[in-house]
Amino acid sequence: MILPIYGYGENVLRQVAEEISLDFPNLSAIITNMYETMYNAYGVGLAAPQVGLPIRLFIIDTEPFCDNKDLSKEAQEQLKGFKKTFINAKMIKEDGEEWSFNEGCLSIPDVREDVYRNERITIEYCDEEFNKKIEVYDGLIARVIQHEYDHIEGILFTDKISMLKKTLIKKKLQNIMDGKAFPDYRMKFVNKKGR
Repeated sequence: MILPIYGYGENVLRQVAEEISLDFPNLSAIITNMYETMYNAYGVGLAAPQVGLPIRLFIIDTEPFCDNKDLSKEAQEQLKGFKKTFINAKMIKEDGEEWSFNEGCLSIPDVREDVYRNERITIEYCDEEFNKKIEVYDGLIARVIQHEYDHIEGILFTDKISMLKKTLIKKKLQNIMDGKAFPDYRMKFVNKKGR
């Protein structure tokens, strides 16, 4: 089932999400619905707060990045088939040089900005069967994980840009809150009447 994606301004996007247990109600269906919602919106990642659930869960499938001709063959290969569910994730370490990449977010349609992030991460999480894992990632995979991890910490990519850029996108952000954004996927807007 395709879920509405919560837009910029919704309170749930600013909450630090709660850990969950294996017996969390309808967890398997939630994960399935999140993948369906993400694919419908042509995203490469989606966090539970973006569908209104303040829980520590996010999903990633970087396959769409493989078509990016600006990436090296090595980077395209790394991204191919990378699909994972992260439950109760905890960032252990972010290191390496910071590098810039133009990011967007399904909760903030039609806004893209260059964001600096560390090149490598070490993350602890549980998979869908609640097997605990500690893994190291770098490059674009690390970046997508960092972006989604920020969501479960109540952080948006727009928090990581300069004050000048924030000023330049202020009207766009207000339009999203007011429901004056028109992406080709379902959204829930904080100020829109008759939601």
